[in-house]
Amino acid sequence: MFTFLKTTPWAYPTLEVAHIVGIALLLGNLIALEVRVFGRAAALPVPALARLSLTLALAGFSLAAASGLLMFATQPDELLGNRAFVVKMGLLALAGVNAAAFHLRGSLRKLDSAARLQMLVSTGLWLAVVVCGRWIAY
Repeated sequence: MFTFLKTTPWAYPTLEVAHIVGIALLLGNLIALEVRVFGRAAALPVPALARLSLTLALAGFSLAAASGLLMFATQPDELLGNRAFVVKMGLLALAGVNAAAFHLRGSLRKLDSAARLQMLVSTGLWLAVVVCGRWIAY
């Protein structure tokens, strides 16, 4: 399979497109929820928006993770030697810890200052992941 990804001219670019679409779904939906939590679009109930946004964000993460793993499999040695890739993986781990802490403390029900801070940290981490992802190519 990995030979197919390396030798078929359209295979790797297709993975890159899938990866970008996954990132867009993830980050776009997290930001939409964050904007609501910070007071915009007050007519939208947070629980309903959260169900929709987090479902789409999870789908985006799944797509980005699957496509990312396949891209990684085509050149693991090169990527493991790439500082931006290593930093990106660390940031992904931090984003996962932050998300787990957010949900374990029931932050969506509380929507207190700690929840808002966690949401800002989440968005910052994901934006940093995107920056590192782009830096990998250079």
